[in-house]
Amino acid sequence: MTEPDTSPEGELPPLPILDKKEEREAAFWRLKKASDEWREDRVKRVLAQEGESVFTTLGRVVYLSCCLLFDGLILTQIPVSMGKTALSWIIFVFILVPVVKLQRDYYDKWFSVDISQIDFDRE
Repeated sequence: MTEPDTSPEGELPPLPILDKKEEREAAFWRLKKASDEWREDRVKRVLAQEGESVFTTLGRVVYLSCCLLFDGLILTQIPVSMGKTALSWIIFVFILVPVVKLQRDYYDKWFSVDISQIDFDRE
């Protein structure tokens, strides 16, 4: 390993400062890379669902609809029946968070798609 060049006082030389154009271009390419990764993941998920049955697709919609109805109609009865006090909303949130986590876990268990087999050629 080589030691970095130092000035006579033993300090490192100052780092080069990017101009505004280079900073904008670097930020653009970082955003583009993040966007490309998100888009590729989304396309893989759509392609993985291509071969599944209609019942699985409808099951996904029915499950999400039931979850929304339960969370939006049933659980909101807690603050409504308790008079919309601050305590009732706190209880509502403490119940809603684990329920949504449980619903998400079941969604992942029942309707997950395998995207590991899909690979796009990267240049």
